[in-house]
Amino acid sequence: MRKSSLVLLSGGLDSFACLHWASLHTDLVCGLSIDYGQKAAAKEIEAAAKICAAYDIKHKVLELPFFSQFTSSSLIGSQAIVPELSVDELDNQVMTKQSAKSVWVPNRNGILINIAAGIAENEQIDSVLVGFNAEEAATFPDNSAEFAKSVSEALSYSTRNQVKVLAPMAEKVKADIVAWLMDELVDLSLLWSCYLGDEKMCGSCESCQRLKRALVKSGGESWIAKLF
Repeated sequence: MRKSSLVLLSGGLDSFACLHWASLHTDLVCGLSIDYGQKAAAKEIEAAAKICAAYDIKHKVLELPFFSQFTSSSLIGSQAIVPELSVDELDNQVMTKQSAKSVWVPNRNGILINIAAGIAENEQIDSVLVGFNAEEAATFPDNSAEFAKSVSEALSYSTRNQVKVLAPMAEKVKADIVAWLMDELVDLSLLWSCYLGDEKMCGSCESCQRLKRALVKSGGESWIAKLF
């Protein structure tokens, strides 16, 4: 019998890939999206809803208004400006660390995973899947395989059914993730990987630039005009 799963779904590339992986390898129960006041919340939830509909699974949405108090992050509120990076700057550790510092939301992934684990325990779901990847783990330590393993160990104490945290894309860079999804004939037009919430993805923030570079490297250039 396959283990059941819940996917923390932002609607971005990595969480979308995790959901597709979960549909192949687990009994996929639902996608969980969380509005914590991020600039792209409405677009992320819209994309996640479309993804869940395409896979014929439930889509849960939670609001966490207390995150609005974390004013140190440029992802939250309307005042701070999200930094822009060029493609050439994506491998510049100084620039990417500055960008990561700007968009960092205090303990976001730790909080979201624990909430998802509580829901999973309540519904007797075996695992929570998270969209971590090796590329961003270099500047976001809470986006790493090591973090997923550590949180999973902690949850073995705090959940009766010992909910596991799985990060199936954690060893891949974004180009590998895009290439795999294209091989799987996944509709990439469903995703939203931008820090902002405009009509189309901005194409200039770090998240957009990483997706664009991944599309070029994996032979998916034709998707760029459709997404940006």
